[in-house]
Amino acid sequence: MADTQKINLLDLSMDQLTHLVMAWGEPRFRAAQIWRWIYHTLTDDPGEMGNLPAGLRQRLLEETEILHLPVVATSEADDGLTEKVAFQTQDGQLVETVLMRYTNRNTVCVSSQIGCPVGCTFCATGRGGFVRDLTTGEITAQVLHFAQRLQRENAHVTNIVFMGMGEPMLNFDAVWQSVLNLNDRQGLALGIRRFTISTVGIVPGIERLAREGLAVGLAVSLHSPDDRMRNQLIPVNRRYPLARLMDAVRLYIERTGRRVTFEYAMADGVNDSDEQAQATARLLHGLLAHVNLIPMNYVEGAAFQPSSRERVLRFQEILVQAGIQTTVRVTRGADIQAACGQLRSLLADEQEG
Repeated sequence: MADTQKINLLDLSMDQLTHLVMAWGEPRFRAAQIWRWIYHTLTDDPGEMGNLPAGLRQRLLEETEILHLPVVATSEADDGLTEKVAFQTQDGQLVETVLMRYTNRNTVCVSSQIGCPVGCTFCATGRGGFVRDLTTGEITAQVLHFAQRLQRENAHVTNIVFMGMGEPMLNFDAVWQSVLNLNDRQGLALGIRRFTISTVGIVPGIERLAREGLAVGLAVSLHSPDDRMRNQLIPVNRRYPLARLMDAVRLYIERTGRRVTFEYAMADGVNDSDEQAQATARLLHGLLAHVNLIPMNYVEGAAFQPSSRERVLRFQEILVQAGIQTTVRVTRGADIQAACGQLRSLLADEQEG
């Protein structure tokens, strides 16, 4: 097997793993045992899978791998409650993941691509360019890294948000398979409502999510209630303008019955006026929606500055008075550059220097 690339078991669905095991002449139930070792016991060494026959363990060692990503940098903030990790892929690329600990939950913010092709004007990831999609295994490995960490503390991952590097809806197949794998009741068994997929407004992805029939959460990066400004902030809006986006959101709500979160990053003097707040209220009127106001992360070299606290609270006041459920996000990890793409950019600069 020296000249043959090993199969990464984290890339496989349960059906694919079952097919592999049965092709080796093993009974079907062996796949369930392997799956449980990987996703429930969180074992990454087939040699430790004690209820498997020795011959099967040896074949797994020779022909497969449970490919975890090596850590190349870590940083902590908020008295250790926020931890950002930069992983290195087999082709030498950097991937960022963040663990955020709260009183009653541990949320992993996962990346879905290396870089991002969308090109939002205020995003550090987009400024670094797009390299490639992550595989199902590379997405899953990010979660399992922190699941293993928390297991040693008698804790566990409670929530997964696809809000890291990349646009998840442009890598839907790999993202969705990772959700199914991590949701599987024989493994990590994370409830389907504990997942949230964020998008800048990729309409086909939202429509597909709506039709999948599972109530995975949806977060939409809105940032402006009018197409003119949104075209400037999120260029993909030219392809999927607000009218199409809102139709897709309505389909999602109709199919899942879930409230949609609209993320609104606020930039001083750009999209934080009373008029913008009133227009946002009109856009979302009658929708099962929640607005999350976010003082824009400072990115070195970017043209925008975060809105003041007073302006954010005034924006919230207008939305609440219009009957729109609205909160202000508590900023986490600002001092460790926890915004998407910032640690990757920093490491890249260091390597070039």
